[in-house]
Amino acid sequence: MKRLLVHVEGETEEQFVHELLAPHLYQYGFGDVSARKLGNARQRHKRHGIKPWAVVQDVVSNHLLQDRHAYSTLMVDYYAMPSTGDRSWPGREDAMRLTHAHKALHIETQLFAGLQKTNHTVAKRFIPFVQMHEFEALLFCDCAAFAQAIGQPAIKIPLEKIRSQFDNPECINDSPETAPSKRLAQLIYKYENQKPLLGTLGAAAIGLTAMRLQCPGFANWLTRLEELPPLI
Repeated sequence: MKRLLVHVEGETEEQFVHELLAPHLYQYGFGDVSARKLGNARQRHKRHGIKPWAVVQDVVSNHLLQDRHAYSTLMVDYYAMPSTGDRSWPGREDAMRLTHAHKALHIETQLFAGLQKTNHTVAKRFIPFVQMHEFEALLFCDCAAFAQAIGQPAIKIPLEKIRSQFDNPECINDSPETAPSKRLAQLIYKYENQKPLLGTLGAAAIGLTAMRLQCPGFANWLTRLEELPPLI
């Protein structure tokens, strides 16, 4: 029976794993799927809510060394990921010069290579995932369902107007003013203080099927998790 630990940035992603991802993966041979927070979600407005990659790499590596019959994955946002200095994540600075379709993949490749260089044995059980641009992009996959789920049907139309400007929800801007969460905060009173609750309600109403149909990066990650073989 397979086990998976998802390293996440904050409480919203933690609840997403427990309430949506875990029940889904139980259908694919997983006996345990849990989440563990890496960063401080309250600091995300400063763009350094997540810990430096050097720290995260040690956390992931230690987990895989201690539990040799488990997989480990990351669910971290491109938006808040440090790009320079001693907090930087591999590939993040380079990714700014790449096309949208290649940004996350480039970072994921660099993260895997970094862990592989440190410990080749455990790296094969590591599945990095960089979310474009952040978790809230998933909430634009069904604007009507999200608006209804949080009891604010009036925001359906402005949400759909935002969504219509982009090829898919993962393309919604990376900016302190126009990132998905910032757009939601402009429409929803005190959204920042209610993110875990509203994010979970919205995600549950939208469902994984709609998310994977509209978000190619998320879809690829979900498929990779579903197809992981049992560990002997």
